Amino acid sequence: MRADRLVATLLLMQARGRVTAAEVATELEVSVATARRDLEALSAAGIPVYPQPGRGGGWSLIGGARTDLSGLTAGETRALFLLAGPAAQAAPEVKSALRKLVRALPQTFRADAAAAADAVVVDPARWGRPDPEQPVLLTDLQRAVVDRHRVRIGYQRAGVRTERIVEPWGLAEKETIWYLIAGTDHGQRTFRLDRITEVTTLDEIYACPVDFDLPEEWSRIVTRMEERRAAVAATVLVSAALAPILADQQGRNCTLLGPADDGRVRARITADTAKMVARQLAGWGADVEVVGPPAVRAELVTLGTELVHGNS
Repeated sequence: MRADRLVATLLLMQARGRVTAAEVATELEVSVATARRDLEALSAAGIPVYPQPGRGGGWSLIGGARTDLSGLTAGETRALFLLAGPAAQAAPEVKSALRKLVRALPQTFRADAAAAADAVVVDPARWGRPDPEQPVLLTDLQRAVVDRHRVRIGYQRAGVRTERIVEPWGLAEKETIWYLIAGTDHGQRTFRLDRITEVTTLDEIYACPVDFDLPEEWSRIVTRMEERRAAVAATVLVSAALAPILADQQGRNCTLLGPADDGRVRARITADTAKMVARQLAGWGADVEVVGPPAVRAELVTLGTELVHGNS
């Protein structure tokens, strides 16, 4: 887009002091004629840009004028580039934006900003797992959220496909799974992106509820989901040495209740069903004693039998 080029041209002049049309063309990968038209457009728009003819000439900002597009402190700059740097490794658009931001920064900030952008690598893949792929329809939904356009989505769940028109209010990612928080005719709903089969952006504009706050709403969604997943609780005994490991592995599904009479630690393990609790504990073998409930103990017996004899 031309607006992007004009900003990039202005930042380039700010960084170098004086540029030629050929230098702008090389940097922005456009023709010399296009670069010259952009420089003339900046001057015509009232930006203090002027040409200096002759050998060693070029285009300059009058009086060394500066356009500080950042207004950032040194600490804010470092924090921004530490956060955005990993994203730039995967997204060319972010890399291009960071390059422009570096040029907009005061000279004393640029080296630290560039170093911060390369200081962190985020690897979302679990050990032994392939790199997670972004949902195919993520870009379309991101655009619809930003532009406030209603969308028609196809949704596949439990073998049943439905189609509905929704207002995309926001997107969230948790453990490499993306979710769409949207308004529907039946109120707010949450959709998994890996179950959305198609997206059609409509010309209809919507207004997001004035009291909708995406981080707060996502926190409520997570809390409700965790509560549903804690429908069944089992009491277990584990050695004091292994209790922290059990708690770390189970996360929110584990609560350490305190020491038992025999020196072991009593803990509560939760999941949405007795079978899921049993599956979470099956790998611990004799390191964990399941006190109850009987339904979980019965599921563990079933799992052990299936592992030894299969379904026969």
